Amino acid sequence: LMAHTMRKTHPLLKIINNSFIDLPTPVNLSYWWNFGSLLGICLMMQIITGLFLAMHYTADTTSAFSSVVHICRDVNYGWLMRNIHANGASFFFICIYLHIGRGAYYGSYKYKETWNMGVILL
Repeated sequence: LMAHTMRKTHPLLKIINNSFIDLPTPVNLSYWWNFGSLLGICLMMQIITGLFLAMHYTADTTSAFSSVVHICRDVNYGWLMRNIHANGASFFFICIYLHIGRGAYYGSYKYKETWNMGVILL
């Protein structure tokens, strides 16, 4: 009982409650609606792994491949970061195409502000 009232009265928890827990969504949501969230997760993973990879990468043409080898061999979990970054990019584009396809199929282009924001983000 206390946790229920706390999440509806506390200013910080109220924002989280209204955004995630008591989100006003239609009943007929299908798995197609998850691709927007997956895009956000993919983008954050790309940014995080990209920043860590950029810390060790050298753009000089004579040592670029050596720096990639250094990342994979000498950096802790560098091979994992490189693989997550490479495969995450492919997964990101798959999610983008499915997200746009879902929006076109369900007529989301009628919501001009939302659709134009997506076009700007592309």
